[in-house]
Amino acid sequence: MTRTQGDAVPPEASYSLDHFIGLYEAKDDPWDNATKWSDQRKYAVAMASLPRERYRRCYEPGCAVGVLSVMLADRCGEVLAVDCVEEAVVQARAATAGLPHVEVARALLPAELPDGTFDLIVVGDLLYYLSADDLQLMIDGMLARLEPGGDLLSVHFRDRDNPGNYDGFNVHARLAALPSLDRVIHHEDEWFVCDVFRKTLPGTR
Repeated sequence: MTRTQGDAVPPEASYSLDHFIGLYEAKDDPWDNATKWSDQRKYAVAMASLPRERYRRCYEPGCAVGVLSVMLADRCGEVLAVDCVEEAVVQARAATAGLPHVEVARALLPAELPDGTFDLIVVGDLLYYLSADDLQLMIDGMLARLEPGGDLLSVHFRDRDNPGNYDGFNVHARLAALPSLDRVIHHEDEWFVCDVFRKTLPGTR
């Protein structure tokens, strides 16, 4: 598929909270994260892409029902997973109930970014729902909370049926263009894009 970075733009307005609440009212797991093979494979690729065996503290915005949160718990000393929909938070808390080092909270992003810093941030299938202004706020907020030398893992769906849509291709091109991030892992196929970006250490550029 031939794509150029400028062939799509973010939505004029970020998808509303009501939009996502409606998805969960219609179906417990709106994207079939827990059962769909393409998502199981995506999560496996994402976890295998993490360069380090262990991380101290992970932030996962947009955790949905917590499938990836459980996997991250095996590699991280602490995990903060958040979602904007209360039903998603309830399910994610149930999924991680036996993992005391995982905290699941409700947060509307980018307005409610967490305190503190993290050596790992994992964002999946979230950024293309944000308007241009909110996307910039979210990126700035994640970078401010990512420790120097820390890793940002981003994995997003590619809309192969509608190549003019703003999707994972465009979101990851935006991240790759940031001077404070070095791309250390890249995977791309017909379904999704997965990248690991490392925040540059002070004085290295």
